[in-house]
Amino acid sequence: MATFSYQALDAKGKKVKGVLEGDSERQVRSQLRARQLKPLEVKSVRKSQREAPGTGTGSKSFGGFSFGGPTMKHRDLSLVTRQLASLVQSGLPLDEVLQSAAKQSRKPAIKTIILQIRSRVLEGIGLGQAMAEMPKVFDNLYRAMIRAGESSGFLGPVLERLADYTERSQETQQKLKSAMIYPIVMVVVSIAVVVLLMVKVVPQLVGLFERNKQELPGVTKFMIASSDFLVHYGIFLFIAIVGIILGIIVALRAPARKKRWHKLQMRMPVFGAFVLQAETARYASTLGLLVNSGVPLLESLKIGSQVLNNMELQAASREVAVAVQEGASFNKALNQVDVFPPLLVQMVASGEANGKLSEQLLHAARNQERELEFSVSTVMSLIEPAMILFMGGLVTTIVMAILLPIFQMNQMVG
Repeated sequence: MATFSYQALDAKGKKVKGVLEGDSERQVRSQLRARQLKPLEVKSVRKSQREAPGTGTGSKSFGGFSFGGPTMKHRDLSLVTRQLASLVQSGLPLDEVLQSAAKQSRKPAIKTIILQIRSRVLEGIGLGQAMAEMPKVFDNLYRAMIRAGESSGFLGPVLERLADYTERSQETQQKLKSAMIYPIVMVVVSIAVVVLLMVKVVPQLVGLFERNKQELPGVTKFMIASSDFLVHYGIFLFIAIVGIILGIIVALRAPARKKRWHKLQMRMPVFGAFVLQAETARYASTLGLLVNSGVPLLESLKIGSQVLNNMELQAASREVAVAVQEGASFNKALNQVDVFPPLLVQMVASGEANGKLSEQLLHAARNQERELEFSVSTVMSLIEPAMILFMGGLVTTIVMAILLPIFQMNQMVG
């Protein structure tokens, strides 16, 4: 069977979309008519994806599909993985597992992805190979674990570990995002208040000061000059800021500049520690998961380097893989690159010595995640009062710049 996407009209004339399995477009149209639907368009999913233009990794997605292939949100992937793990461990055949998972999904894009995998499985290829046709949905780590689970005969437990990993990754990302929301909102609101005062309030008082022809304090002159600049050139300043940001983003697409920027990140006082902790946690967790699922260490190291975002750490992890391939122990290779935290090196050495490498790697990953959460919460607890004091001082300065000339006028009148 193949997978087809369709558009049809229901009995009320409302357009509906969905996905169905069938041997041909004619059969799918018959199924639609049996459901009291009038088919407008029926397309083979695999055919429509081949016709989609562009295959770049940076392509945008629309309605669950990108111009380079299907995509799936991290949260949806976590849910689908958990469903697959439960169904596989219940003893159902793989094609029935995929069909049941597709039925449980309410999102047409996710249903299409699962049914497309099922159609490939029914053609006789493995689950890992079918997922390899959708690299934007299932990354190297995911596919390697599925292949290991299939070859070892423990696909259910492997899917269970993958579900735990994706859920834990999602929780960590959500905690970090939640920690950043309050400071960002404070900055945006504070900037909006200051701009509103400078653009709306200050110009109304300038005329009053000019009519009295009195000598204004220096802070008031500076405030008036800043207000005039924002009123007359504020839009150009905004465009310039946006242009600079976009220019930096475009410039960092060049690998050489991006590598220099990533190297600079690692040397920043506080931010560098955050990057190292987050990347180390991802690296250790990936390796632990792969080794625990039966993937050979050398292949795990090669995949582990691909999940890192920082190019300097990527280069270091590739050096580790080369050293291990040449015969060095994992902990000595890590120690030689002198980039990863000493705790990771010590736990890897302990794991290699007692034959529990995967457990020690996962333990190291959890330690790094806890350290990252603690570091972020500590820094945020310091940043919040500092921001309040700074923005409060800025608003107070504006208010004082307005009130000082008024006090002088009252003294003159008195």
